[in-house]
Amino acid sequence: MQRSRVRRSSRNQNLVCKGCKPVSTAINFAKAKSKSDCLSEFHHKLGSVRRDLEEVKAEGLLAGTIENLSALGYHYCFGLAADETLASITTPPLAAALRCVPRQRALVFQHCHAESAVLPWDRNDLSGASRNRYFPAAVMQQLQLDEVAYLCSFASGCAGFLSLLLTAGGLFSAKDEEPVVCVMADSRPKGVTFDMLRERILGSDHSSAFVLGREECGYQLLGLNYSSTTRTLVPLMEIVKRTVEMLRELAAQLDVNLSEKDIAIHYPNIFPKAWSMVTRYLQLPRVEQITDGMRDRAHCGATDSVISLGKVHRGERGRLHVVVNYGVRLHLGLCILAEQKSWGADV
Repeated sequence: MQRSRVRRSSRNQNLVCKGCKPVSTAINFAKAKSKSDCLSEFHHKLGSVRRDLEEVKAEGLLAGTIENLSALGYHYCFGLAADETLASITTPPLAAALRCVPRQRALVFQHCHAESAVLPWDRNDLSGASRNRYFPAAVMQQLQLDEVAYLCSFASGCAGFLSLLLTAGGLFSAKDEEPVVCVMADSRPKGVTFDMLRERILGSDHSSAFVLGREECGYQLLGLNYSSTTRTLVPLMEIVKRTVEMLRELAAQLDVNLSEKDIAIHYPNIFPKAWSMVTRYLQLPRVEQITDGMRDRAHCGATDSVISLGKVHRGERGRLHVVVNYGVRLHLGLCILAEQKSWGADV
């Protein structure tokens, strides 16, 4: 199978509401329709300790109020147990993905928190070499995986699912057949609360993995749109407007009429009212809005997308899925996927 060519890379004009400061130019990739990369083998694991809002508050791990978070739909979140580490909950989903692809071109890791990218070090250690105990290498060592290239980033926040697609997709050349395994993992840094006060977001410790390859299974990547900002505050209405515009622009570039398709839109477990507005403004006749598990597991960063995509595949070839990611004060991204009849890779 040949890799699809990037049809066009264009600037997004008109991304910002009138009166708002401009943001950086968006990356817009539309894949050729004939062949494209496919996503499959979605696996995840959460920390094993489940707490309700009352328990989180009682342990001093909540910055906001129970009332505000509950009103948004949050009730439970998950954290690491005393005998767990971020590495220990990351190895199971990664191992599950690796079992389905015995040969890998590379592994690409993503973290929301910078602290997740490096294992804890001794503060008295003055050697730069021994302090740089990178998380991907530690996880790969546990799985006895060596001599496989790996990359890692933590500058994409909760938009990590889309940033992984950008990074992993760039590792293929026309003749490459071996897939790339993508991994996301984050846990609450020591001394940090489970929630973000101003944004009213409740999070969980999580890990996940999926495969990006050439075999026609899971979901075919048609195209994506990704934009960034360096502002510390972005109005919710601007996020709504930009999400609608970015999706319409990408659909037009792909020559996809969203009004004629069955569409499932996957949103992260944050800002539920904003995403409902996006769905309403799109005015699509056959649309399913998916915000999965907000009450029961809170927000799991980039893993939100992995969990929902892993649940709703029905084997309806051509059914379209839109995945929306937002990293607070960082990035807004979305992609269009076409569901394939086959669910997983053939080993």
